[in-house]
Amino acid sequence: MSFKTILIHLDYSGRCAARIDFAGAMANEHGAHIVGLLPTGLYEASIPAGMIDSGAKDYIAESAAYLKHRAERIADNFRTHMKTWRSVSFELRQVEGLATDALIEHGRTSDLVVLGQEGGDIRTDTPSHGLVGEVMLSLGRPVLVVPYAGEFKANPRRIVVAWNRSREAALALDAALPLLRRADHVTLLQLAGTSEDVRDETLLQLHLAGWLDRHGVAATMDRLVCDVPMSDALLSRICDLQGDFLVMGGYGHSRVRELVLGGMTRGILEHMTVPVLMAH
Repeated sequence: MSFKTILIHLDYSGRCAARIDFAGAMANEHGAHIVGLLPTGLYEASIPAGMIDSGAKDYIAESAAYLKHRAERIADNFRTHMKTWRSVSFELRQVEGLATDALIEHGRTSDLVVLGQEGGDIRTDTPSHGLVGEVMLSLGRPVLVVPYAGEFKANPRRIVVAWNRSREAALALDAALPLLRRADHVTLLQLAGTSEDVRDETLLQLHLAGWLDRHGVAATMDRLVCDVPMSDALLSRICDLQGDFLVMGGYGHSRVRELVLGGMTRGILEHMTVPVLMAH
């Protein structure tokens, strides 16, 4: 596994520039090509109140003109920030379909999709409630979510891997190998509730440590057993370990008109303090 094509979701938010810089630095580190995906919002009618005069003679035409102008500003911002990374090739893809659908479609021909954490007190006129979860569950590729607050390095040095023996955790661990190989310290954190039987974990940990070692990753094994919400305990342990990046499985399922995320996944996406690579 290697990162050769990294896709970034471009929007008109106050954190888009930080997301571009993060992905650009990562592409520079891994020799990857950057795809900036820019949904115009034309089919989502994502126009903030007050931007179009309610008495406009042709509201539809003026709305389309506003969205076109907004897309041009986002595109200019993307190109300006990418000039920082002169050795990184990049392209802009402007699409008019639904943002979620476009990210899934184009993300499937990428190695990694970079999204922004939802919520927070960031300026945006493109609401995206549920976008991260929907893309993560449907994509079939790893997603990297950048928090809405803080500054982060694209070459994390102290990575924490949340491990619970699940399919999703295994996929995330495999997807993160290019990052794990470059890290100074990797902690494989076994997660378990107080009622779970962990007597047979020692041998499994040895097998996993051997697999990582053959991929050039020396990992420290740790265990997190708790009776509080797992997401809270995990974030607390990351802080204790001075971790600057989290790798974990993403859990949940999509139903008709309803997205159901697992409790731990939802908690991490809401309260994350470091970038998170997730796979489902």
